[in-house]
Amino acid sequence: MDSNGGLLDLIKTLASAEKLRALLESTLTGWPGYAALFAIIFSETGLLVGLFLPGDSLLFIVGVLCGAGKLDFALVNGLLMTAAIVGDATGYLLGRQAGKAVYIRPDGRFFKQKYLRQTQAFYEKYGGKTIIYARFVPIVRTFAPFVAGVGQMSYARFLSFNVFGGVGWVLLFTSMGFFLGGVPFVQKYFDKVILLIIGLSVLPVLYEAWKAQRSN
Repeated sequence: MDSNGGLLDLIKTLASAEKLRALLESTLTGWPGYAALFAIIFSETGLLVGLFLPGDSLLFIVGVLCGAGKLDFALVNGLLMTAAIVGDATGYLLGRQAGKAVYIRPDGRFFKQKYLRQTQAFYEKYGGKTIIYARFVPIVRTFAPFVAGVGQMSYARFLSFNVFGGVGWVLLFTSMGFFLGGVPFVQKYFDKVILLIIGLSVLPVLYEAWKAQRSN
């Protein structure tokens, strides 16, 4: 199989909750598995490649596996909270280093100006709270800390939003997976349930956007 075909298969696996669950159940054994989870959550914001990573669904499935006794709930939560916080901090530092010159950078395979503009618009509307809200919004989650760094947001202020958002995001989705993973309905309609949960998690952000529109 050529490299492009292999990459496409990997992306399809990451995009399917059922395939991702099967992959994790077969590969998450011991510290290599925990290290792989850390790398995925870190990379989503730390390496600006969140567009291709499962984020929310991964955390939910991790919670399901914890409920099934395949992973340690406290250990994996501490590890992934750390990964989320360190990933955002890395994205922030990359933004500070890149500066505003990034806005004239040409599009590449992973970097698109439209993603940066979407995040900038989100940031201008919500300010520092974007770091928290963005945890629940794909694409925006990837670029929010980077844009905060480009905008020279003070690191002390950024860190408070980063820690609160990282801890809340990881704990919310892993806890839902832990408590709902054994429910027969969830097991039967696994993909659809994950999509519903992700949609519900975005509702507070949509509500804030609706209030902002009404106040304009």
